[in-house]
Amino acid sequence: MKERGLAGRIARRASRAGVEVDAPLANGLAVYLELLFRWNRRVNLTGLGEDDRGLDRLVVEPLVAAQQMPPGARSVVDIGSGGGSPAVPLKLAVPGLGLTMVEASSRKAAFLREVVRRLGLKDVVVETCRYEELSRRRELFEAADVVTVRAVKVDERALEAFQALLRVGGALLLFGRAEENGVPVNVGAPLRWQGSYPLVESLKSRLVVLEKTL
Repeated sequence: MKERGLAGRIARRASRAGVEVDAPLANGLAVYLELLFRWNRRVNLTGLGEDDRGLDRLVVEPLVAAQQMPPGARSVVDIGSGGGSPAVPLKLAVPGLGLTMVEASSRKAAFLREVVRRLGLKDVVVETCRYEELSRRRELFEAADVVTVRAVKVDERALEAFQALLRVGGALLLFGRAEENGVPVNVGAPLRWQGSYPLVESLKSRLVVLEKTL
């Protein structure tokens, strides 16, 4: 595609990472980023800027991660959604996904709801609460196909809460580096280490995937 402006930059950055982006997706991602940077002047949503590094982290990483989604996945819970990445780019890349964004800050949650409204996203819920509260809800127990996490400390207690949201066979996707997230290779049941996959080479970022086995 030969889109100009922000949409064109997104498409070119994605192509460098091995992901081809069509015009509707690039335009949707551009609208999301423009809204994010506008709100970021008033609400602290992200420390990332509009440079290539910011684009790579905010939209390219989720686009690459979408390739690791389990076959047939229909529902995603994103923990600590903040400025909307990786959740919003994942939803735009895979429109049929049901998405729950979990954000404790009411101001950040208000931004997420504005993104949903502006982009006309369907089957999306924003929960203003801590993930520990969400994991105790009976209707959400083992209901998600995928749980995504970025910029949230991952320890034994957190893993217990995350896996409670996952159905058996579902996947926990951790953005960053395994050592940054504190995730051991030998994860205990019911989670099993599936792998660590490269995201954006220039950022040296990786996606750690854990599978719920029982």
